[in-house]
Amino acid sequence: MAEVTLTNLTKRFGDFTAVNDVSAVIEDQKFTVLVGPSGCGKTTTLRMVAGLETVTEGEIKIEDRVVNQVPPKDRDIAMVFQNYALYPHMDVYNNMAFGLKLRKYPKAEIKKRVHEAAELLGIEEKLKSKPKELSGGQRQRVAVGRAIVRNPKVFLFDEPLSNLDAKLRVQMRTELEELHGRLKTTTIYVTHDQVEAMTLGDKIAVMKDGVIHQFASPQETYSHPVNRFVAGFIGSPAMNFLPATASYEGGRTMVRGAGFSIALPADRSNESVSGDVILGVRPEELDGPSSSTENVLRLKVSVKEHLGHTLLVYGYAGDVQVVASLDPHRAVDLDAEAAFDVNLETVHLFDPATEEMYV
Repeated sequence: MAEVTLTNLTKRFGDFTAVNDVSAVIEDQKFTVLVGPSGCGKTTTLRMVAGLETVTEGEIKIEDRVVNQVPPKDRDIAMVFQNYALYPHMDVYNNMAFGLKLRKYPKAEIKKRVHEAAELLGIEEKLKSKPKELSGGQRQRVAVGRAIVRNPKVFLFDEPLSNLDAKLRVQMRTELEELHGRLKTTTIYVTHDQVEAMTLGDKIAVMKDGVIHQFASPQETYSHPVNRFVAGFIGSPAMNFLPATASYEGGRTMVRGAGFSIALPADRSNESVSGDVILGVRPEELDGPSSSTENVLRLKVSVKEHLGHTLLVYGYAGDVQVVASLDPHRAVDLDAEAAFDVNLETVHLFDPATEEMYV
C-alpha cells in the first residue's frame, strides 16, 4: 500500500489555473474523497496523480517516489473512469484481464486474479458476457474488477457512480465501502455529490476554484466548517445563511436579525465578534413549531415537503428563505407565522467580508 503526497500542486491551461497550490497527504490504506462543484479542479487533480495530466508546478509522491515524470503505467495505480471505459468487443473476463495480459502475466495468474475479483464483486456468472449485455451496475463492477486485478498501490475513482440511477448509486456506494474495508487499498475518489463524500470518505477535501478549502474527516467538516462555502456545500438540505448583527452583552454574544434574537452560550461567545455577521443554521438545527419566545427563529411558512422520514418546511425570515427539517408528524400551518427553536450549540457565525467562520 502507499501514502500519496501532493505538495504545492498547480495545473494551468494557458491563462487558466485549474488547480492552485494544492497540498495534501492521502494516508496509506485510507479512503480520501475530493469533492466540490463542477469545475473546481478535483478531476484535474486526480488526473495529475494518474499521470494523465502534466504538472505545471509542485510535486506528487507515491510512497517515497516522486512520480511527476513517471508514465501512468509505471505508477502502480489503477483508475476507474466515469464512463467505465470497457472494450465493447471483449467479454467481461477479457476486459478484466486486459491490463494483466499487457504486462505479460502468466495465464494461470491472470485466471486466478480475474476469478477472485469476479467472486468478490458478484459477477462470476457474467464473465462470458459482453458489456452491452450488462446493466449499469454490472458494468461498474467490471470496471472496478479491472482495477482490483492489478493489485495496485492506489485506486483512483473519477465520479464512478454518476451514470447510475439513485437507487443503484446507494447500493454501489455501500459495495464500494465494503470493498475498501476488505482490500484496504489507498483510494482517492472524486465526486460532486456531498452525500457520497460524507458516507465514503475517511477524509474529504472540499474544493472550489482549484483550491482545497478544508481537508478533514466528514464529521469535522460538517460540524466545524472553516468558511461559508464549506458550510453551504456540505449538508443536505444546505445550511441556511441569514444576515445579522452581533454584540457582546453580559458575557454572551447576542445575534439579531429579521425574525430572530438569540444568545449564544457563554462557552461559544466571543467578545471580539461584533457588528455585521452571517448566521449559519442547518435545517436540522431548527425544531418546532415552538411556543417559546426566546432563542427562536420566526418564519412565515410558504411551502411544506413531506419526504416520509422528514418534513421540510420553507419559510421567510424577512426576505431570506429558510428551510427547517422536522419530524414528519409535526403540524405546521401554511401561510402562517411560526417560531422554531434554534440549537445554540451548533449554529455558526461567519465574517460577511471574508466568509471565514468566527464561531
